[in-house]
Amino acid sequence: MWHLPTGGRVVASVAIAFLVGTAAPAWSQTLEQSLAAAYANNPTLNSQRAATRATDEYVPIALSNYRPQVAGSAYVGQQWTESRVSLGTTLGGGSVVSNSKLSPSGFGIQISQIIYDGLRTANSVRNAESQVRGQRELLRNTEQLVLLDAATAYMNVLQNAALVELQKQSLEAFQEELRATRDRFAVGEVTRTDVAQAEASVANAESSLALADANLNTARATFFQVIGLRPTKLAPGRPIDGLLPKTLDKAVDSGLSRHPAVKAAQFAVDASMAQVKVAEGALSPTLSLNGQASSDYNASTSVERQTSAAVTLNLSVPIYQGGGEFATIRQAKELLGQSRIEVDVNREQVRASVVQYWGALAAAKLAIESAQASVVANEIALKGVREEWRVGQRTTLDVLNAQTALFNARASLVIAQRDRVVASYALLSATGDLNSGALGLKVATYNPKVHYDQVRDAWFGVRTPDGR
Repeated sequence: MWHLPTGGRVVASVAIAFLVGTAAPAWSQTLEQSLAAAYANNPTLNSQRAATRATDEYVPIALSNYRPQVAGSAYVGQQWTESRVSLGTTLGGGSVVSNSKLSPSGFGIQISQIIYDGLRTANSVRNAESQVRGQRELLRNTEQLVLLDAATAYMNVLQNAALVELQKQSLEAFQEELRATRDRFAVGEVTRTDVAQAEASVANAESSLALADANLNTARATFFQVIGLRPTKLAPGRPIDGLLPKTLDKAVDSGLSRHPAVKAAQFAVDASMAQVKVAEGALSPTLSLNGQASSDYNASTSVERQTSAAVTLNLSVPIYQGGGEFATIRQAKELLGQSRIEVDVNREQVRASVVQYWGALAAAKLAIESAQASVVANEIALKGVREEWRVGQRTTLDVLNAQTALFNARASLVIAQRDRVVASYALLSATGDLNSGALGLKVATYNPKVHYDQVRDAWFGVRTPDGR
């Protein structure tokens, strides 16, 4: 008599508990630990942090125009001179040749301080500071994406591991069915067709198991790529519904006001407005104070030393520079218009994402309820079909179909559980609040302001604050 192996039921229950956390074995790796590892180790996130530190340097670069420009110069050399002077006819003709050899040398210093440049420096500083703020928001957006990728990679490993276990259970059940069908065929109770159907189900199950193993290997590789660790004994993943807004309207409002992509676009508008002022400054006069001092030695045979100093106030008024400055101003205004449009683009993208993931989370919750009911119903149906098959009221194909339906229901439940966890993280990301602080990750939080404060007013030095 055909029966479902007891181990298959155990595997199925463990596979489902593997995602939802109904069992409590001694796990060694949790979702929170994996997210913390991704926060600290992910190369994409670390690259964006480096880009943020590089952007910080735009501020001291702009501030440098407030400071004097100092340059020193020195020279030393040899000078040979030969002079031939004609004596003229009154002196009897001929000429006198004289030679001189000098070793001229000298040094000097030049200082230039801009007093007024059409507010180009002030607006350049505003532009740089807006870029810094925008880059920080881009860093926060990258953090969100990395944490979401890490949560997704974690749940994908759990899902695919559970599906592999379910595929193994399914294969064992089909193999048991094939053995039972062959036994009944041997005594003439079923036909060769029944045996062929059972053999086909076994072959399909073997193929599905191989595919599930490949998907699991792919998920593990992605896990290592995003998180930087190899997945070992992963604990069940749980949704973060407690961190989510209570209504869709609140979720949309949070995304529009807090999402880093929107705020980065708004800072880009500020930077573009300042850049327009910088470009317009090219039409303004420039006033600078210049000073220089120098000492020259052996400049001529009659001068042993010569020292000079000068201070000048220079005014430069642009009249016509070929028209390039006007094109630059027009270009800056068009870029400002583009950046304002990008704000609206990002706001609409955030709105769409919030609505999408709000719906995905609701759908996943309903899918779990539906899949749980389907699992229960299909278990009852399989048991009944097996009993009817045993007394000859059902065909082998009916049993195979019932077994397949039960596997599909269990697989749907595993997938729905994974989707619910991922959708909760995706929705929190869409609202702009997916970060290490909100998740309570036990990790040293990266603060971009620390580096900014270290370099903003630095006048000297080529080493970065970390010693490079």
